[in-house]
Amino acid sequence: MALASPQPFVFLLSLLLFFSSLSMICTTSTPTTPPTLVQKTCNATSYYDFCVSSFQSQPDSPKAVDVKGLSSLAVTIAISNATNTSTFAASLADATSTKPPLRSVLRSCATKYRDARQALQWSLDALAADSYDYAFVHVSAAAEYPNVCRVLFRQTPTRLAYPPEMARREQDLEHLCTIALEIISLLG
Repeated sequence: MALASPQPFVFLLSLLLFFSSLSMICTTSTPTTPPTLVQKTCNATSYYDFCVSSFQSQPDSPKAVDVKGLSSLAVTIAISNATNTSTFAASLADATSTKPPLRSVLRSCATKYRDARQALQWSLDALAADSYDYAFVHVSAAAEYPNVCRVLFRQTPTRLAYPPEMARREQDLEHLCTIALEIISLLG
């Protein structure tokens, strides 16, 4: 009984090694794209994915050429959230005419989100004046207003249920404020 010649096996093994090494060379020599300003800046925040997606959803994001520009954009995104949530809470209050305690709490929440919006606007003004400490203080204040809304729901005698959409919006504003604070901290 004759054994098969090892030449075909050696040839196939050689081809396999050649192509696998060629594949490794091609993948390791391909230049990687450097991280963008958004990616680098968001990497310094607690909510990287949320940060990147928030900036990517903004048409003005590519116009930000430095961290200061991104900090202003982060605050602007938070202003939009606070404004939209205030409007949402007010519309919920108008739609709940049969439940006066709920209507009252929702109106208070709408006011708290307007207060958050105002604090964020002051932060934007402070950023424009390079007053980073004041910008930080105003964003910190804005982050607290939504918490008051949740507490108002808990403090009603009947412990009203906190609407899930309000809870989601509250969390989004808290994340946006945290991101803005962390980016402002990079400024000085």
